[in-house]
Amino acid sequence: MKNKLNNCELRREIGFPSASILVIANMVGTGIFTTSGFIMQEIGNPQTMLLCWFVGGVFALCGALCYGELGAMFPKAGGEYIFLRESFGEWMGFLSGWISLIVGFSAPIAAASIAFATYIFRALPASFGPKFGFTVPFLGIHILTLSSITILATSIIIILSLVHYHSLFLGTRVQNGLTVFKIGFIVLFVVAGLCLGNGSTCNFSERLEMSSLFQDKFAISLIFVSFAYSGWNAAAYLGGEIKKPGRNIPLALFTGTSLVMCLYLLLNVVYIYALPAKEISGVLEVGAKSAVSLFGDHVSKYFSGAIAIGLLSVLSAMIMTGPRVYYAMSKDNVFFGIFGKVNKIRRTPAYSIFFQAGIAIIMVITASFDKLLLYIGFTLSLFAMLTVLGMILLRIKQPTLAAGYKTFGYPVTPILFIMGNLWIIFFTIKSRPTASLSGLGTIGLGVLIYFYFAAKRQ
Repeated sequence: MKNKLNNCELRREIGFPSASILVIANMVGTGIFTTSGFIMQEIGNPQTMLLCWFVGGVFALCGALCYGELGAMFPKAGGEYIFLRESFGEWMGFLSGWISLIVGFSAPIAAASIAFATYIFRALPASFGPKFGFTVPFLGIHILTLSSITILATSIIIILSLVHYHSLFLGTRVQNGLTVFKIGFIVLFVVAGLCLGNGSTCNFSERLEMSSLFQDKFAISLIFVSFAYSGWNAAAYLGGEIKKPGRNIPLALFTGTSLVMCLYLLLNVVYIYALPAKEISGVLEVGAKSAVSLFGDHVSKYFSGAIAIGLLSVLSAMIMTGPRVYYAMSKDNVFFGIFGKVNKIRRTPAYSIFFQAGIAIIMVITASFDKLLLYIGFTLSLFAMLTVLGMILLRIKQPTLAAGYKTFGYPVTPILFIMGNLWIIFFTIKSRPTASLSGLGTIGLGVLIYFYFAAKRQ
Protein backbone atom coordinates (compact mmCIF):
# COMPACT_ATOMS: atom_id res chain seq x y z
CA MET A 1 0.00 0.00 0.00
CA LYS A 2 1.48 3.31 -1.09
CA ASN A 3 0.60 5.22 2.09
CA LYS A 4 1.78 2.45 4.36
CA LEU A 5 3.14 3.32 7.79
CA ASN A 6 6.59 2.02 8.54
CA ASN A 7 9.65 2.82 10.63
CA CYS A 8 11.08 5.65 8.50
CA GLU A 9 13.00 8.29 10.40
CA LEU A 10 11.83 11.85 10.93
CA ARG A 11 13.34 14.45 8.61
CA ARG A 12 15.17 17.65 9.63
CA GLU A 13 13.06 20.39 8.06
CA ILE A 14 12.64 23.00 10.82
CA GLY A 15 14.94 26.05 10.80
CA PHE A 16 15.68 28.57 13.55
CA PRO A 17 12.71 30.91 12.76
CA SER A 18 10.15 28.09 12.83
CA ALA A 19 11.69 26.58 15.99
CA SER A 20 11.51 29.98 17.75
CA ILE A 21 7.94 30.50 16.59
CA LEU A 22 7.05 27.04 17.93
CA VAL A 23 8.36 28.03 21.38
CA ILE A 24 6.35 31.27 21.32
CA ALA A 25 3.23 29.46 20.08
CA ASN A 26 3.44 26.84 22.85
CA MET A 27 3.88 29.48 25.56
CA VAL A 28 1.35 32.17 24.62
CA GLY A 29 -2.01 30.52 25.22
CA THR A 30 -4.94 30.67 27.59
CA GLY A 31 -2.76 31.42 30.64
CA ILE A 32 -1.88 35.03 29.89
CA PHE A 33 -5.52 35.93 29.20
CA THR A 34 -6.89 34.24 32.34
CA THR A 35 -4.43 33.84 35.22
CA SER A 36 -3.68 37.47 36.16
CA GLY A 37 -7.05 37.77 37.91
CA PHE A 38 -6.25 34.79 40.14
CA ILE A 39 -2.79 36.16 40.88
CA MET A 40 -4.23 39.53 41.86
CA GLN A 41 -6.73 37.73 44.09
CA GLU A 42 -3.84 36.04 45.89
CA ILE A 43 -1.48 39.01 46.36
CA GLY A 44 -3.72 42.08 45.87
CA ASN A 45 -0.96 44.44 44.73
CA PRO A 46 -0.34 45.46 41.07
CA GLN A 47 3.38 46.01 41.55
CA THR A 48 3.76 42.63 43.24
CA MET A 49 1.82 41.00 40.42
CA LEU A 50 4.27 42.41 37.87
CA LEU A 51 7.16 41.20 40.03
CA CYS A 52 5.56 37.74 40.10
CA TRP A 53 5.41 37.64 36.30
CA PHE A 54 9.03 38.80 36.12
CA VAL A 55 10.27 36.15 38.58
CA GLY A 56 8.32 33.46 36.71
CA GLY A 57 9.91 34.66 33.49
CA VAL A 58 13.40 34.46 35.00
CA PHE A 59 12.71 30.85 36.08
CA ALA A 60 11.49 30.00 32.57
CA LEU A 61 14.53 31.66 31.01
CA CYS A 62 16.87 29.70 33.30
CA GLY A 63 15.08 26.52 32.28
CA ALA A 64 15.36 27.41 28.58
CA LEU A 65 19.11 27.99 28.90
CA CYS A 66 19.57 24.59 30.59
CA TYR A 67 17.33 22.76 28.11
CA GLY A 68 19.35 24.38 25.33
CA GLU A 69 22.44 22.52 26.52
CA LEU A 70 20.50 19.25 26.79
CA GLY A 71 19.00 19.77 23.34
CA ALA A 72 22.48 20.28 21.90
CA MET A 73 23.70 17.13 23.68
CA PHE A 74 20.82 14.98 22.42
CA PRO A 75 19.35 16.42 19.20
CA LYS A 76 16.57 13.84 18.93
CA ALA A 77 12.78 13.81 19.06
CA GLY A 78 11.38 13.41 22.58
CA GLY A 79 12.61 16.31 24.73
CA GLU A 80 12.47 15.55 28.45
CA TYR A 81 11.93 11.86 27.79
CA ILE A 82 15.35 11.66 26.10
CA PHE A 83 17.05 13.93 28.64
CA LEU A 84 15.79 12.05 31.72
CA ARG A 85 16.45 8.68 30.13
CA GLU A 86 20.09 9.62 29.58
CA SER A 87 20.61 11.12 33.05
CA PHE A 88 18.53 8.88 35.35
CA GLY A 89 17.74 5.82 33.29
CA GLU A 90 14.95 4.35 31.20
CA TRP A 91 12.34 4.28 33.97
CA MET A 92 12.56 8.02 34.62
CA GLY A 93 12.45 8.77 30.92
CA PHE A 94 9.27 6.72 30.59
CA LEU A 95 7.63 8.55 33.51
CA SER A 96 8.45 11.86 31.84
CA GLY A 97 6.88 10.69 28.59
CA TRP A 98 3.82 9.44 30.44
CA ILE A 99 3.39 12.80 32.18
CA SER A 100 3.83 14.57 28.84
CA LEU A 101 1.04 12.48 27.32
CA ILE A 102 -1.50 13.06 30.09
CA VAL A 103 -0.53 16.34 31.76
CA GLY A 104 1.77 18.13 29.34
CA PHE A 105 -0.22 17.91 26.12
CA SER A 106 -3.58 16.09 26.09
CA ALA A 107 -5.14 18.00 29.01
CA PRO A 108 -3.96 21.46 27.83
CA ILE A 109 -5.13 20.65 24.27
CA ALA A 110 -8.58 19.84 25.68
CA ALA A 111 -8.66 23.01 27.78
CA ALA A 112 -7.47 25.23 24.93
CA SER A 113 -10.00 23.75 22.50
CA ILE A 114 -12.84 24.43 24.95
CA ALA A 115 -11.57 27.99 25.41
CA PHE A 116 -11.39 28.40 21.62
CA ALA A 117 -14.98 27.23 21.16
CA THR A 118 -16.21 29.47 23.99
CA TYR A 119 -14.56 32.56 22.53
CA ILE A 120 -15.80 31.77 19.02
CA PHE A 121 -19.42 31.67 20.17
CA ARG A 122 -18.93 34.96 22.03
CA ALA A 123 -17.52 36.57 18.91
CA LEU A 124 -20.49 35.47 16.77
CA PRO A 125 -23.91 37.17 16.81
CA ALA A 126 -26.33 35.97 19.50
CA SER A 127 -28.29 33.93 16.93
CA PHE A 128 -25.20 31.74 16.42
CA GLY A 129 -24.72 31.07 20.14
CA PRO A 130 -24.61 27.58 21.66
CA LYS A 131 -27.88 25.84 20.75
CA PHE A 132 -27.90 22.80 23.00
CA GLY A 133 -26.12 20.98 25.74
CA PHE A 134 -26.69 18.05 28.08
CA THR A 135 -24.72 16.08 30.62
CA VAL A 136 -24.73 12.47 31.74
CA PRO A 137 -24.51 12.24 35.54
CA PHE A 138 -23.16 9.32 37.57
CA LEU A 139 -23.26 9.35 41.38
CA GLY A 140 -23.81 13.10 41.25
CA ILE A 141 -20.79 13.70 38.99
CA HIS A 142 -21.09 14.83 35.37
CA ILE A 143 -19.14 12.16 33.49
CA LEU A 144 -20.10 13.22 29.96
CA THR A 145 -20.92 16.61 28.45
CA LEU A 146 -22.20 17.10 24.91
CA SER A 147 -22.90 20.61 23.71
CA SER A 148 -22.27 23.00 20.84
CA ILE A 149 -19.04 24.01 22.58
CA THR A 150 -17.70 20.47 23.08
CA ILE A 151 -18.61 19.51 19.49
CA LEU A 152 -16.76 22.55 18.09
CA ALA A 153 -13.83 21.87 20.43
CA THR A 154 -13.66 18.25 19.27
CA SER A 155 -13.87 19.32 15.63
CA ILE A 156 -10.95 21.74 15.89
CA ILE A 157 -8.77 19.07 17.53
CA ILE A 158 -9.53 16.72 14.63
CA ILE A 159 -8.90 19.39 11.97
CA LEU A 160 -5.55 20.50 13.38
CA SER A 161 -4.47 16.88 13.96
CA LEU A 162 -5.17 16.19 10.27
CA VAL A 163 -3.12 19.26 9.30
CA HIS A 164 -0.10 18.01 11.27
CA TYR A 165 -0.62 14.48 9.98
CA HIS A 166 -0.56 15.75 6.38
CA SER A 167 3.05 16.95 6.48
CA LEU A 168 5.58 18.80 8.57
CA PHE A 169 5.77 21.42 5.81
CA LEU A 170 2.04 22.21 5.96
CA GLY A 171 1.99 21.97 9.75
CA THR A 172 4.82 24.45 10.24
CA ARG A 173 3.35 26.90 7.71
CA VAL A 174 -0.04 26.86 9.43
CA GLN A 175 1.71 27.11 12.80
CA ASN A 176 3.84 30.06 11.75
CA GLY A 177 0.88 31.95 10.26
CA LEU A 178 -1.28 31.52 13.36
CA THR A 179 1.56 32.53 15.67
CA VAL A 180 2.43 35.64 13.66
CA PHE A 181 -1.24 36.67 13.88
CA LYS A 182 -1.30 36.05 17.63
CA ILE A 183 1.86 38.03 18.32
CA GLY A 184 0.69 40.84 16.05
CA PHE A 185 -2.64 40.98 17.87
CA ILE A 186 -0.96 41.13 21.29
CA VAL A 187 1.46 43.86 20.18
CA LEU A 188 -1.44 45.86 18.68
CA PHE A 189 -3.45 45.45 21.90
CA VAL A 190 -0.52 46.60 24.05
CA VAL A 191 0.31 49.63 21.88
CA ALA A 192 -3.33 50.68 21.38
CA GLY A 193 -4.14 50.11 25.04
CA LEU A 194 -1.30 52.26 26.35
CA CYS A 195 -1.54 54.99 23.69
CA LEU A 196 -5.27 55.18 22.92
CA GLY A 197 -7.04 53.30 25.72
CA ASN A 198 -9.15 54.83 28.47
CA GLY A 199 -6.95 53.71 31.37
CA SER A 200 -5.36 55.29 34.44
CA THR A 201 -1.78 55.42 35.73
CA CYS A 202 -3.24 55.78 39.23
CA ASN A 203 -3.77 52.01 39.20
CA PHE A 204 0.01 51.63 39.67
CA SER A 205 0.12 53.83 42.77
CA GLU A 206 0.36 51.04 45.38
CA ARG A 207 3.93 50.53 46.54
CA LEU A 208 5.82 47.29 46.00
CA GLU A 209 6.40 45.35 49.21
CA MET A 210 9.49 43.18 48.85
CA SER A 211 8.49 41.19 51.94
CA SER A 212 5.70 39.62 49.85
CA LEU A 213 8.37 37.63 47.99
CA PHE A 214 8.69 35.37 51.02
CA GLN A 215 4.99 34.77 51.62
CA ASP A 216 2.91 31.71 50.76
CA LYS A 217 0.62 33.68 48.45
CA PHE A 218 3.49 34.79 46.23
CA ALA A 219 4.64 31.18 45.80
CA ILE A 220 1.08 30.04 45.01
CA SER A 221 0.83 32.85 42.44
CA LEU A 222 3.99 31.51 40.80
CA ILE A 223 2.10 28.26 40.12
CA PHE A 224 -0.36 30.20 37.97
CA VAL A 225 2.54 32.05 36.32
CA SER A 226 4.43 28.81 35.63
CA PHE A 227 1.30 27.46 33.93
CA ALA A 228 1.20 30.53 31.66
CA TYR A 229 4.94 30.19 30.88
CA SER A 230 4.77 26.43 30.24
CA GLY A 231 5.87 25.57 26.72
CA TRP A 232 9.27 27.29 26.87
CA ASN A 233 10.85 23.87 26.24
CA ALA A 234 8.87 23.19 23.03
CA ALA A 235 11.73 23.19 20.51
CA ALA A 236 13.54 20.48 22.48
CA TYR A 237 10.74 18.00 21.71
CA LEU A 238 11.40 18.26 17.96
CA GLY A 239 15.16 17.84 18.20
CA GLY A 240 15.08 15.15 15.50
CA GLU A 241 13.50 17.53 12.97
CA ILE A 242 15.45 20.77 13.60
CA LYS A 243 18.27 21.76 11.28
CA LYS A 244 21.68 22.35 12.92
CA PRO A 245 20.27 21.32 16.33
CA GLY A 246 23.43 22.12 18.30
CA ARG A 247 22.99 25.79 17.38
CA ASN A 248 19.29 26.22 16.67
CA ILE A 249 17.75 24.43 19.67
CA PRO A 250 19.47 26.58 22.35
CA LEU A 251 19.00 29.74 20.30
CA ALA A 252 15.30 29.07 19.66
CA LEU A 253 14.60 28.27 23.32
CA PHE A 254 16.34 31.43 24.53
CA THR A 255 14.88 33.72 21.86
CA GLY A 256 11.31 32.46 22.18
CA THR A 257 11.28 32.56 25.98
CA SER A 258 12.81 36.06 26.12
CA LEU A 259 10.24 37.48 23.70
CA VAL A 260 7.33 35.90 25.56
CA MET A 261 8.61 37.21 28.89
CA CYS A 262 8.58 40.76 27.47
CA LEU A 263 5.10 40.29 25.98
CA TYR A 264 3.70 38.96 29.27
CA LEU A 265 5.06 41.87 31.27
CA LEU A 266 3.67 44.39 28.77
CA LEU A 267 0.26 42.70 28.71
CA ASN A 268 0.04 42.81 32.49
CA VAL A 269 0.98 46.48 32.45
CA VAL A 270 -1.99 47.03 30.09
CA TYR A 271 -4.31 45.05 32.40
CA ILE A 272 -3.32 47.20 35.38
CA TYR A 273 -3.56 50.39 33.33
CA ALA A 274 -7.08 49.38 32.26
CA LEU A 275 -8.47 48.22 35.61
CA PRO A 276 -7.83 48.85 39.31
CA ALA A 277 -6.70 45.90 41.41
CA LYS A 278 -10.18 45.23 42.84
CA GLU A 279 -11.68 44.85 39.36
CA ILE A 280 -8.93 42.49 38.21
CA SER A 281 -9.08 40.30 41.34
CA GLY A 282 -10.59 36.88 40.68
CA VAL A 283 -11.63 37.69 37.08
CA LEU A 284 -11.14 34.76 34.68
CA GLU A 285 -11.44 36.74 31.43
CA VAL A 286 -9.14 39.55 32.46
CA GLY A 287 -8.03 40.17 28.86
CA ALA A 288 -11.56 40.69 27.56
CA LYS A 289 -12.56 42.82 30.56
CA SER A 290 -9.49 45.03 30.09
CA ALA A 291 -10.31 45.51 26.41
CA VAL A 292 -13.88 46.60 27.23
CA SER A 293 -12.58 49.03 29.87
CA LEU A 294 -10.02 50.52 27.47
CA PHE A 295 -12.06 50.73 24.27
CA GLY A 296 -15.74 50.24 25.15
CA ASP A 297 -18.32 47.42 24.90
CA HIS A 298 -18.33 47.39 21.10
CA VAL A 299 -14.84 45.78 20.96
CA SER A 300 -15.84 42.74 23.02
CA LYS A 301 -16.80 40.54 20.06
CA TYR A 302 -13.73 41.51 18.02
CA PHE A 303 -11.43 40.87 20.96
CA SER A 304 -13.03 37.46 21.62
CA GLY A 305 -12.61 36.53 17.95
CA ALA A 306 -8.95 37.54 17.97
CA ILE A 307 -8.28 35.52 21.12
CA ALA A 308 -10.02 32.51 19.53
CA ILE A 309 -7.75 32.68 16.47
CA GLY A 310 -4.75 33.15 18.75
CA LEU A 311 -5.72 30.03 20.68
CA LEU A 312 -5.55 28.03 17.45
CA SER A 313 -1.82 28.74 17.50
CA VAL A 314 -1.22 27.15 20.91
CA LEU A 315 -3.54 24.26 20.02
CA SER A 316 -1.61 23.64 16.80
CA ALA A 317 1.74 23.88 18.60
CA MET A 318 0.81 21.29 21.24
CA ILE A 319 -0.73 18.94 18.66
CA MET A 320 2.50 19.20 16.66
CA THR A 321 4.91 18.79 19.59
CA GLY A 322 3.42 16.08 21.81
CA PRO A 323 3.46 13.11 19.38
CA ARG A 324 7.25 13.34 19.05
CA VAL A 325 7.51 12.22 22.69
CA TYR A 326 5.36 9.10 22.21
CA TYR A 327 7.25 8.39 18.98
CA ALA A 328 10.58 8.44 20.86
CA MET A 329 9.21 6.22 23.66
CA SER A 330 7.97 3.68 21.15
CA LYS A 331 11.32 3.62 19.33
CA ASP A 332 12.92 2.70 22.67
CA ASN A 333 10.43 -0.18 23.13
CA VAL A 334 8.93 1.28 26.31
CA PHE A 335 5.60 2.10 24.68
CA PHE A 336 3.31 0.47 22.13
CA GLY A 337 5.25 -0.15 18.92
CA ILE A 338 2.56 1.31 16.68
CA PHE A 339 3.29 4.83 17.98
CA GLY A 340 6.86 4.67 16.67
CA LYS A 341 5.73 4.28 13.06
CA VAL A 342 6.11 7.15 10.61
CA ASN A 343 4.04 7.63 7.47
CA LYS A 344 6.29 6.73 4.52
CA ILE A 345 4.93 9.51 2.30
CA ARG A 346 4.15 12.27 4.80
CA ARG A 347 7.03 11.60 7.25
CA THR A 348 4.85 12.32 10.29
CA PRO A 349 4.20 10.12 13.39
CA ALA A 350 0.58 9.52 12.37
CA TYR A 351 -0.54 7.05 15.04
CA SER A 352 0.95 9.19 17.81
CA ILE A 353 -0.86 12.27 16.47
CA PHE A 354 -4.25 10.56 16.42
CA PHE A 355 -3.68 8.79 19.75
CA GLN A 356 -3.10 12.15 21.42
CA ALA A 357 -6.15 13.60 19.67
CA GLY A 358 -8.30 10.75 20.98
CA ILE A 359 -7.23 11.32 24.60
CA ALA A 360 -7.80 15.09 24.29
CA ILE A 361 -11.29 14.53 22.83
CA ILE A 362 -12.20 12.21 25.71
CA MET A 363 -11.10 14.94 28.12
CA VAL A 364 -13.23 17.49 26.26
CA ILE A 365 -16.46 15.50 26.48
CA THR A 366 -15.85 14.32 30.05
CA ALA A 367 -14.70 17.79 31.20
CA SER A 368 -11.95 16.04 33.18
CA PHE A 369 -9.64 19.00 32.59
CA ASP A 370 -11.82 21.35 34.66
CA LYS A 371 -9.50 21.67 37.68
CA LEU A 372 -6.17 20.71 36.15
CA LEU A 373 -4.32 24.03 36.38
CA LEU A 374 -2.57 23.45 39.73
CA TYR A 375 -2.26 19.74 38.95
CA ILE A 376 -0.47 20.59 35.70
CA GLY A 377 1.72 23.22 37.36
CA PHE A 378 2.82 20.88 40.17
CA THR A 379 3.56 17.86 37.99
CA LEU A 380 5.37 19.67 35.18
CA SER A 381 7.43 21.71 37.66
CA LEU A 382 8.57 18.47 39.29
CA PHE A 383 9.78 16.92 36.04
CA ALA A 384 11.34 20.12 34.69
CA MET A 385 13.32 20.38 37.93
CA LEU A 386 14.46 16.75 37.65
CA THR A 387 15.49 17.33 34.03
CA VAL A 388 17.77 20.24 34.94
CA LEU A 389 19.16 18.26 37.89
CA GLY A 390 19.92 15.52 35.37
CA MET A 391 21.87 18.01 33.27
CA ILE A 392 24.15 18.70 36.25
CA LEU A 393 24.65 14.96 36.76
CA LEU A 394 25.52 14.49 33.08
CA ARG A 395 28.09 17.29 33.35
CA ILE A 396 29.74 15.37 36.19
CA LYS A 397 29.47 11.84 34.75
CA GLN A 398 30.04 12.59 31.04
CA PRO A 399 31.74 16.01 30.72
CA THR A 400 32.55 15.43 27.03
CA LEU A 401 28.82 15.53 26.13
CA ALA A 402 28.68 19.29 26.72
CA ALA A 403 31.34 20.03 24.12
CA GLY A 404 29.02 22.31 22.10
CA TYR A 405 26.65 24.84 23.65
CA LYS A 406 27.00 25.22 27.43
CA THR A 407 24.47 26.82 29.76
CA PHE A 408 25.10 30.53 30.29
CA GLY A 409 25.75 31.31 33.96
CA TYR A 410 26.39 27.70 34.97
CA PRO A 411 26.09 26.59 37.80
CA VAL A 412 24.02 29.54 39.06
CA THR A 413 21.42 29.20 36.27
CA PRO A 414 20.43 25.55 36.91
CA ILE A 415 20.59 25.98 40.71
CA LEU A 416 18.27 28.99 40.51
CA PHE A 417 15.84 27.00 38.35
CA ILE A 418 15.90 24.00 40.69
CA MET A 419 15.43 26.12 43.82
CA GLY A 420 12.58 28.07 42.22
CA ASN A 421 10.72 24.90 41.27
CA LEU A 422 11.33 23.36 44.70
CA TRP A 423 9.75 26.49 46.15
CA ILE A 424 6.68 26.08 43.92
CA ILE A 425 6.40 22.34 44.65
CA PHE A 426 6.70 22.83 48.43
CA PHE A 427 3.92 25.42 48.61
CA THR A 428 1.70 23.39 46.29
CA ILE A 429 1.97 20.39 48.62
CA LYS A 430 1.41 22.64 51.63
CA SER A 431 -1.49 24.71 50.32
CA ARG A 432 -3.08 22.53 47.60
CA PRO A 433 -2.65 18.88 48.71
CA THR A 434 -5.36 17.58 46.34
CA ALA A 435 -3.47 18.79 43.27
CA SER A 436 -0.25 17.28 44.65
CA LEU A 437 -1.88 13.91 45.35
CA SER A 438 -3.40 13.87 41.86
CA GLY A 439 0.03 14.50 40.34
CA LEU A 440 1.67 11.82 42.48
CA GLY A 441 -1.16 9.41 41.63
CA THR A 442 -0.55 9.97 37.91
CA ILE A 443 3.16 9.28 38.43
CA GLY A 444 2.31 6.11 40.38
CA LEU A 445 0.12 4.85 37.54
CA GLY A 446 2.98 5.56 35.15
CA VAL A 447 5.30 3.38 37.28
CA LEU A 448 2.86 0.46 36.99
CA ILE A 449 2.62 0.88 33.21
CA TYR A 450 6.41 0.99 32.93
CA PHE A 451 6.73 -2.29 34.84
CA TYR A 452 4.18 -3.81 32.45
CA PHE A 453 6.32 -2.93 29.43
CA ALA A 454 9.54 -3.95 31.23
CA ALA A 455 8.07 -7.38 32.04
CA LYS A 456 6.77 -7.73 28.48
CA ARG A 457 10.30 -7.29 27.03
CA GLN A 458 11.77 -10.05 29.22
